[in-house]
Amino acid sequence: MKTIGLVGGMSWHSTATYYRILNEQVAARRGGHASARISLQSLDFAEIRDCQIRGDWIRSGELIADAARRCEAGGADLVALCTNLMHTNFGALEDAVTVPAVHIADAVAAVAQANGWRTVSLIGTRGVMEGPFYTERLAGHGIDVIVPDETGRELLDRVIFDELTQGVIREESRAAYLDVICDQRARGAEAVVLACTEIGLLVRPGDAPLPMIDTVEAHAQLLVELALEEASVS
Repeated sequence: MKTIGLVGGMSWHSTATYYRILNEQVAARRGGHASARISLQSLDFAEIRDCQIRGDWIRSGELIADAARRCEAGGADLVALCTNLMHTNFGALEDAVTVPAVHIADAVAAVAQANGWRTVSLIGTRGVMEGPFYTERLAGHGIDVIVPDETGRELLDRVIFDELTQGVIREESRAAYLDVICDQRARGAEAVVLACTEIGLLVRPGDAPLPMIDTVEAHAQLLVELALEEASVS
């Protein structure tokens, strides 16, 4: 089994979900007492959030690159970034290591393609919904993206940073998210991408009027497939 390197802590709530799913997946596939080999570096989200607010992507890239190097030094055979928005700095992470870096949007595209979904709604932070780095990566896989209107984007972003990344779950926020997803279905989305790793804590599969791609689950599944690649072939 290969060792999975995780650069997490952004926020720690979703990193804990990554840890759980990776181990559940390995246990299900290998049986017995099997669990995932993981090299984890958990950053102080307060530092990263300060970089986000100031638009200091150089500094956040340095922090992420340093964490990625420490993952590799800890034995990682592949490395992943446990956050959607900070894939803005994916290039810095990829350049910092000699092992493969696994992009979260590639995992999302794999799920969409497996289900035949060509148009997806992207919901997450403003940076994810409005920036090119995520939609262009999906477009490279032949996936078209639609995003909520300005009011919807403001709502989604506010709930993420004022509530979800601080571990706060509110029923009224769940209802508001579902209203946004209903609107995206009316605009032609075949599925909705939960493109913030905390949204799955708020909106669950049975809640939504569209099929959902939870980015944590998709990313973790791909990481496990890669980690067990050689074992499954042999």
